[in-house]
Amino acid sequence: MNRVALGLCYDGHEFEGWQTQPHGRTVQDHLTKAIEAIAQEPIALICAGRTDTGVHARQQVVHFDTAADRPLTAWVKGVNNSLPPTISVLGAKQLDASFHARFSAVSRTYRYYFYSAPVRDPFKRFMTWVHYPLDLAAMRRAAECLLGTHDFSAFRASQCQAASPVRTLFALNLIETVDHCYFEIHGNAFLHHMVRNLMGSLMEVGQHRQAESWLRDVLESRNRSLAAKTYPAQGLSLWNIEYPEQYGIQELFA
Repeated sequence: MNRVALGLCYDGHEFEGWQTQPHGRTVQDHLTKAIEAIAQEPIALICAGRTDTGVHARQQVVHFDTAADRPLTAWVKGVNNSLPPTISVLGAKQLDASFHARFSAVSRTYRYYFYSAPVRDPFKRFMTWVHYPLDLAAMRRAAECLLGTHDFSAFRASQCQAASPVRTLFALNLIETVDHCYFEIHGNAFLHHMVRNLMGSLMEVGQHRQAESWLRDVLESRNRSLAAKTYPAQGLSLWNIEYPEQYGIQELFA
């Protein structure tokens, strides 16, 4: 059997998340069908991180095992020929059985894009529109308490299936550009809806609806009902996944 890793990106607007569904309107459903057309056999796909409905991926990594012996170009150009224009395979690589798209990953980075303006901009469909002014400095200060290893139960979706709510955040930066902002969050792994739930609470601080110290209180409470609402999906992108250098995964996105 050959183990093949693919690097891909996608616009999540039209999909109901990554994970396969009976109606077939997911990234996994489209990609599986396209790969099986090349492999001429059933394929089981494993991804690095399952994205929710409407969430995008700049760098997603998947792997599958196949008895089919195909050139790497077939797993890129051949598969892309059967995919909608909102999904693209960027690279392919054959690896040994020690590689696992999910369990070999050592960290993940997400970005949440948003902009503040009196009216929404239809050309910023990958960002969340905020129609009120924000105190970005207060948001940065409040976010400092999230760094390190914590129990993130207060920012965990009720349907989260993770065995443990403990996660480690290595970096959390709020970047401001001329016409938009984004939070870049780098951690070892993330709970279901964790980034979007964090964004909802940070926005409360940014509007001065809550004090900066409130975010730490919510974190330490481990109580989801004390945190703010889940923020919209369209601003969130899976941005990068890091693996041990031995696998050369970044070559998939070169």
